Amino acid sequence: MYHKELTDFPKDFLWGSASAAYQVEGAYQQDGKGKSVWDDFVKLPGKTFKGSNGEVAVDHYHRYKEDVALMAEQGLKTYRFSIAWSRILPEGRGEINQKGLDFYSNLIDELLRYGIEPMVTIYHWDLPQNLQDLYGGWESREIIKDFTDYAKILFDNFSDRMKYWVSINEQNVFIMHGYMLASHPPAVNDPKRMYAANHIVNLANASVTKLFKEGNYQGMIGPSFAYAPAYALDCLPENVIATENVNDSFAYFWMDIYRYGRYPKVAFRALEKAGIAPIIEEGDMALLAHSTPDFMGVNYYQSMTVAANPLDGVSMSGEANYSGEKGKTKEQGMPGMYKMVANPHLETTNWDWTIDPTGLRVCLRRISSRYDLPIIITENGLGDFDTLEENNEVHDENRIAYLNNHCLAVQEAISDGVEVLGYCTWSFTDLLSWLNGYQKRYGFVYIDRNEVEEKELTRYKKASFYWYQNVINSNGQTLHNHK
Repeated sequence: MYHKELTDFPKDFLWGSASAAYQVEGAYQQDGKGKSVWDDFVKLPGKTFKGSNGEVAVDHYHRYKEDVALMAEQGLKTYRFSIAWSRILPEGRGEINQKGLDFYSNLIDELLRYGIEPMVTIYHWDLPQNLQDLYGGWESREIIKDFTDYAKILFDNFSDRMKYWVSINEQNVFIMHGYMLASHPPAVNDPKRMYAANHIVNLANASVTKLFKEGNYQGMIGPSFAYAPAYALDCLPENVIATENVNDSFAYFWMDIYRYGRYPKVAFRALEKAGIAPIIEEGDMALLAHSTPDFMGVNYYQSMTVAANPLDGVSMSGEANYSGEKGKTKEQGMPGMYKMVANPHLETTNWDWTIDPTGLRVCLRRISSRYDLPIIITENGLGDFDTLEENNEVHDENRIAYLNNHCLAVQEAISDGVEVLGYCTWSFTDLLSWLNGYQKRYGFVYIDRNEVEEKELTRYKKASFYWYQNVINSNGQTLHNHK
């Protein structure tokens, strides 16, 4: 729909930015921290761009005060960060590492000192290696108790100072990349194991949500879902059915569980016919049905366009564009279900991700209508090559245009009637982009390092830093100056 005038952003709108522990902290063996599954995985040949790793990352562990001061200068209302499980519990269970608790407690206090709302992600992919070795990590139901015990430590120590908790980040991504595409730990290619592990993650997420609510901790809790809304390539009915397949198996398969505690019937039936459906034990569905989140977190980067895919069609290869050489991505899909194809109407980034601000509005509309929950946009951003120029300036006009247009899409969704609580860019500083190294930059703050040289890790404010500062100060009014 078109609006004669857009509704203003709410006065208490949470303009924020985000990060993840492994991607920014560094200090990977310091102050009692245990090993995570990523510490060994990145050493496998060919898994990451130029063998990059998070051992130092951007050294946020030692420079958090400097980083928070920059956030305050920019005017952030919230900062979303994750807690490294193995920094709190080096073995994933058992003895608590007090120095780890102290670091996050100090970070929370530093944020509050500047009036910045802390938003904590309990799990952002860095599973303690010991739990992977001990019982196979997410493939064992033992992890449900361990994850819940870990979350309780965080709730007991930090919830008196916090209002927003993200339980699990992008479950769909770490499950698919870890157990189907073998491009994340534990580097498995087995759909049956993937769906089994995914069901256990659902139970662990529900257990933590239940604990939070029954423990009467203050604030709100919800998962963060990586949503790429699907469009049919055209009105050919077979392509529309393929799009329905994607919606059920790529989106609703996770979000229906979070909100209603049930799997979409068509998607689950397809898994049963293929012999890869997870085992549902007594009590599972009751737990899932009674652990409704307070909000839906959405990480949005791109939409996808879908076409029919015959039984002998293309499959998921696990290959992707991790180099930034535009045009390297190939068609992939699930035989008999769907394939992902290029959208003829959209431009793409250097990493072949579609640039589609309206897709974010689509996400917000669909989530609001189907789940009737408030929404926090927990990630949205542009990964791009940035150049440090004369006078240490970075002119990232592409990022400004990208973010500005996506923020306008958020305002359009709010005008449509969607309840949006906040918007977190990815990311505040440049960081390690998991498989893409340090060349794929997302931040408002340039970090002077690359894959082979840590240099001095000096922070430089980009042009986008000042653009977002103005957006926040005006509560979104300046967005219309950049159309």
